[in-house]
Amino acid sequence: MIVSIIGVGLLGGSLALSLREKYPKMTLLGVDRSVVHQKIAVAKGIVDRVAELDEAIALSELLVLSTPVDVISGLLPEVLDKIPAGRTVMDFGSTKELICGIADRHPKRAQFVAVHPMAGTENSGPGAAFKELLPQQHVIICDKEKSDPDSVALVEALLRDIGMKIHYMNPVEHDLHLAYVSHLSHVSSFALGLTVLEKEKDEKAIFRMAGTGFSSTVRLAKSSPQMWAPIFNQNKVNVSRALGDYIEYLQKFKAAIDSDELDSSLEYMTRSNDIRRILEGIEKK
Repeated sequence: MIVSIIGVGLLGGSLALSLREKYPKMTLLGVDRSVVHQKIAVAKGIVDRVAELDEAIALSELLVLSTPVDVISGLLPEVLDKIPAGRTVMDFGSTKELICGIADRHPKRAQFVAVHPMAGTENSGPGAAFKELLPQQHVIICDKEKSDPDSVALVEALLRDIGMKIHYMNPVEHDLHLAYVSHLSHVSSFALGLTVLEKEKDEKAIFRMAGTGFSSTVRLAKSSPQMWAPIFNQNKVNVSRALGDYIEYLQKFKAAIDSDELDSSLEYMTRSNDIRRILEGIEKK
């Protein structure tokens, strides 16, 4: 079986490494505009060799679009135009409504499977890829009923074989929920990073005073702007709504602190502590 990874970065590279371990005889091709990424992917054993897009489309039983979402949006129609019958293309995009809408308008829609693995780090590129990233993580498939059953079965089998936990959702729900549980955390981390950099001009002082709380909260500010700016743009309605709700609570905290309303601060934090119960319950499942 030949699988091509279009965009050999953190997610695409990690998928390839997991597939290589599970299927030693699988041939993995890499397509990437960056020559540096191409060389790293081959040197690290992520892919067997680099290919041009047209060659990958012609040879592969499965193509994985693992680029920034704006690139996926432009690339998907071209790939579907050229993909032979009986082959499958899946994406790893963090937004789904726009991408699925593009697929819906294509006559070969059934050969597309919309996938979002709920995994990642603040690092990017093939050098950051590792085989343990995806196993045991959750993955969402959107609009399963619009995809060919054989294509869905192939994708599901590969994801399950590398140890992922599959869930199903429609793209509208997906983008709304992800705005709150993923996209908002990245916006707030970028904003926190900017706030500290603006107010703390002494860089050494930041590192001396920064504890683990600050480091963990601002960790996502190290994420790739080239990946996240298109995500915010494609999901702007939901991200803006999430930001509005978040800002409302920031204002409540500010008002309580400004007015010495200790009881209000305690109430907000106590209610927020319930997130621990939810997250720990999910981790046990």
